Amino acid sequence: MISPMQVPEIEHRTFELTHYDGVTRTVYCTDVETEFPDGCLITSTTDLKGIITHANEVFVHMSGWSREELMGAEHYILRHPDMPKVAYKDLWDTVQEGKKWHGYVKNLRKDGGFYWVYATIVPNIRDGVIQGYTSVRRKPSRSKVLEMQSLYEGLMKEERGNS
Repeated sequence: MISPMQVPEIEHRTFELTHYDGVTRTVYCTDVETEFPDGCLITSTTDLKGIITHANEVFVHMSGWSREELMGAEHYILRHPDMPKVAYKDLWDTVQEGKKWHGYVKNLRKDGGFYWVYATIVPNIRDGVIQGYTSVRRKPSRSKVLEMQSLYEGLMKEERGNS
């Protein structure tokens, strides 16, 4: 069960997101960016369905969710509405094939703010069977964030035009 987001007390946009499992939820987005701290890594693990099974302290801090809220939650609680569906499709298609995925992701914080990461996601394989996934996120370069923002804006326009 996803804990509800906080409704920001500052100017924000409201979205209804429907996830792959049919869950629809209201998310609030502000223009407040939390910059990824230098020298830190976010690490987390999920099961095969993307349910969070481990979150390090940097993940807890950056996401704005408590550890208790994160454990057992769907990783998509971090999905920012500015992220195109095709990016997540590529991610899932890649890791479900047993391959490593790299990419830039704009994550949504519980308070409606956001933060950018450069993510590496690897399948956890035991005896030839994928058991879950480990994600390591680090601070992205600002120039790459600007490049990806532009790319994702174009992809989002295409998605809205096709829906």
